Order: sequence, then C-alpha cells, then structure tokens
Amino acid sequence: MKVASLKTEGRDGRLVVTSRDLSRCVAVPDIAPSLQAALDDWADAAPRLEAVYQRLNAGTVADAQPFDPLAAASPLPRAYQFVDGSAYVHHIQRVHKSRGSVMPESFWTDPSMYQTGSDSFVGPCDPMRAADEAWGLDFEAEVAVITDDVPMGVDAAGAAGHIVLFMLLNDFSLRNLIVAEKAKGTGFLQCKPTSAFSPVAASADELGPAWDGGRLHLPLVSHVNGAPFGQPDCARDMTFDFPTLIAHAAKTRALGAGTIIGSGPVSNDDHSKGFSSLTEKRITETIEDGEAKTPFLRFGDRVRIEMPGVDGASIFGAIDQEAVRYEGP
Repeated sequence: MKVASLKTEGRDGRLVVTSRDLSRCVAVPDIAPSLQAALDDWADAAPRLEAVYQRLNAGTVADAQPFDPLAAASPLPRAYQFVDGSAYVHHIQRVHKSRGSVMPESFWTDPSMYQTGSDSFVGPCDPMRAADEAWGLDFEAEVAVITDDVPMGVDAAGAAGHIVLFMLLNDFSLRNLIVAEKAKGTGFLQCKPTSAFSPVAASADELGPAWDGGRLHLPLVSHVNGAPFGQPDCARDMTFDFPTLIAHAAKTRALGAGTIIGSGPVSNDDHSKGFSSLTEKRITETIEDGEAKTPFLRFGDRVRIEMPGVDGASIFGAIDQEAVRYEGP
C-alpha cells in the first residue's frame, strides 16, 4: 500500500491512501485520522488500509481525488522519535581520511547513530530554510523506515518484522555548524534543521524483490538545479542493514510505533554513480585533488530526490525543495 498525509490546520495532517501511480488519493477517517493514529493500532489499521488501496487501484472508489504533492506534508508531519544512522561506513572512513585521521575499527561492527529533531517535519515540496548561506547548506539523500512498537532488546532477526513503511528522506544539514557542535561532545542540534520526507510512504510489498528483508536494491536519484548529481545503489556497500539499525536503537529501550530510522546518506565506494550529498563529493575532491571545489547550496538552488522502481516509475514521489533565506521570526 501507499499512504500520505495532506496538510491541514492541525499538526498531524490528514491520512490518505494513494494509488500506486500516485495520481489519486482518498481520505480514510473511518480507519484513522492521521498516519500516527493508524500506526498506534497498526494490526487493525493495516489490512483495512490495504483493502482501500486495492479498491483505489481498481478504480472502484467513488470519492477519490487527484493527489497533489504540493499539498502533502511529510507522511509523518511529526514523530515521537527520529533516529538517523550512518549505515555506509566507508563514507565515514573517507571523512576521517580527508581530515588526516584514522577511523576507529569499532565503526565497522557497531553502528553510529544519533537522535535528532522530530517535533515537526516540512513537506516534500516545502523550502529548506536557513538564515545564512555561510552556515554551509547541504542535503542528504537517504532511505528511512517507520516501525511499529519495537520491544527493548530485540535482535536484528526480530527487528525485521517491525518495519512497516518506507520513505525517502532529505536530512537537511548545515555543515559549517557541525564542527563546533561536535567539539562540545553533546551531539547535533543547530546543524540539523527540519528534515523532509517523500510525499508517500510505501509498504514492503510495493518494493517487490528489490527489498531483500534488510536492504533496498534500488538507486536513489538526486538532482541539484536540474542536473544529475547521484544515483548510488542503496544496498551496495551498506554495512548495517535496517534490522541491525533498529536492533541497535532498541538495545536499551523500546521504540514507540511511528519511530523513524534513517540510513544516513546513501553512498557507494565506487563513485561512478555520483553522490547523495554535497559533502561527500567535497570529501572526495579533498582526497583526490587536495581541496573541495563543489560549493554548498546557495539560496535559490533546488534539490530533487526520487527513487524509480524496476519499471522506472517513481515509487514514493519526489522530494523537491528550494533553499530559501529565513526572514523570521
């Protein structure tokens, strides 16, 4: 199935089921008013949502409406928890190399993750807002999963059964603020403004054989100002699969339904397919040429992130965002 959240006056959006081709949608208030409400009772809600999805694709839903990504919030407009990982460890290794340091060997066996802001997410076509270009505006194209309730101490084999939906993610980052924050030893805060997710969240059956139970064998395609930037394969060089990331996050605490787990920027050791962030390209330039040449985003620049299925059709719809100067408060 595929679901989305339309923007409303409330904070959690209005849950809709979308058609497979993302052309139509229908609200399902009799099942759940929001995606979070559905996730809170997923065992009951999921089969009912699937039944609506099948009727919508068959053209037998009378009150279906056109689906407009511009009217969509992120599938979860806010979440109880958002944990982002760094599943592509060779990327971390290159970061250390570009700085003249050596990555600890433990990074290959113990996932690196952090808990980030989740009280609100912007819509997939909403701006990336920042007050100053000097902060180093960057995007990170990622895959994310949503879980149901995950018990504390679950192992990776058990964690696999708690993945209920998939999304794409732009983890908007302010790179020039990161160094000072990391030096404090307390993690990210100011350098991680509001993220955006794909217009639609999809269940595993929509991915077909591309989903092997742990990794997604499809390219994640990014464009910057209309020019191709990267299409790395999401499964290749992924050191830690999603069940392993979930089990790591749940080692000492349970995860509530609606927890989002991000992969970190999708990265292949072979760069022939490009990159999923400006920073990764800049790191590669530093290693190979002695200096970074690719600039960070300027106001007015646009980033598009999308995933084609094996048939070439967009699975989740596109994250399509412009970098915009914040003039508030």
